[in-house]
Amino acid sequence: MSIPKLDAPKLPKELPIITLQEGKFEPEDCFHTGIISDCVIDNQSAYKVAFDKIIFRNVTFTRISMKEIEFTDVIFDRCDLSNVNFTEATIHRTEFRNCKIMGMDLTGATLRNILFQDCLGDFATFRMANLKQITFQSCSLMSSDFYEATLQKLQFEVCKLEQAQFTGAKLEGIDLSTCEFTSLGVSIEDLRGCIISRGQASVFVSLFGIKLKE
Repeated sequence: MSIPKLDAPKLPKELPIITLQEGKFEPEDCFHTGIISDCVIDNQSAYKVAFDKIIFRNVTFTRISMKEIEFTDVIFDRCDLSNVNFTEATIHRTEFRNCKIMGMDLTGATLRNILFQDCLGDFATFRMANLKQITFQSCSLMSSDFYEATLQKLQFEVCKLEQAQFTGAKLEGIDLSTCEFTSLGVSIEDLRGCIISRGQASVFVSLFGIKLKE
């Protein structure tokens, strides 16, 4: 199955610097067109905050619970988003480059045209999320959770998927052949149409009740 090229973030060539004021974000705050860099965004819990045409560069997010957050035409460059709560987020045309996304919670999120490149995303959660036209490139996603997620036009390129959970997520047409894993959480039904390498076949033998004889 051919995977269309991702739509990249639509950003102007020059962006002004945005300096975030100390204090709490308010529900439905909107930040538009600029660069946010070299700072810590801490202890925020507002919902439906929107970021449009923003570059986050070397930003650390701590103690963040921002449900239904919206990102459109955004780049995260060398940011730390470990353990953020972005449940039910809406994210369009966004790139995560060299970011830490360990434990990021995107349960129930809607993701379209997203690139995750060289990211550390062990234990990241995409449970029941809707993902379409997404590329994970050279990422560590060990013990990540895609339980009952909707996966369309997804690419995993040279990723670590050890013990990733895909139960209830249809893997038809998804190519895992360049990825590393010795164990995945997946059912026989979910595997139908998945593309794997010959060397990976033994990982799934036990699902079919087959015993390999050396």
